[in-house]
Amino acid sequence: MSEPQRRSSRGRAESGPLKELVEYIARSLTHDPLQVHVSEVVTGANVHLELMVGPEDRGRVIGQGGRIANAIRGLLRAAAAQDGKRVTFDIV
Repeated sequence: MSEPQRRSSRGRAESGPLKELVEYIARSLTHDPLQVHVSEVVTGANVHLELMVGPEDRGRVIGQGGRIANAIRGLLRAAAAQDGKRVTFDIV
């Protein structure tokens, strides 16, 4: 079993395309793009992404009834499927 790899948007060492997609979308939606942080944990073919935004922007990223969050999840699933990966996405 391989060791999970943690990547944070603060380090900018090596970032995956799914993480970059979430960062781009979230920064486009928020009033304060500097408070957007994405962490990525990669375990084999599974990728777990966590999005952290400022409290005033959380509703903007989630959307009414979770529509924006679900749309982001759909985009991530499609992008991950092209690479043969599975992705989970949480807003914290």
